[in-house]
Amino acid sequence: MASTYKKIEIVGSSPVSFAEAVKNGVAEAAKTVHHMDWFEVVEERGRIADGKVQEFQVTIKIGFKIEH
Repeated sequence: MASTYKKIEIVGSSPVSFAEAVKNGVAEAAKTVHHMDWFEVVEERGRIADGKVQEFQVTIKIGFKIEH
């Protein structure tokens, strides 16, 4: 049977790294989005305060199967 997917776009953040920002974003989305299958990093950026990196941010698209 063929499957149909939907994509959503979210922003994850972390004070540690871009990878942790992705993991945090996916973990938070998993609380309400079911059947997630993949993610795609669209954008990376961060926040600077007092000349230091304070936060890593990633925009990610998450694909999930639509339930029938």
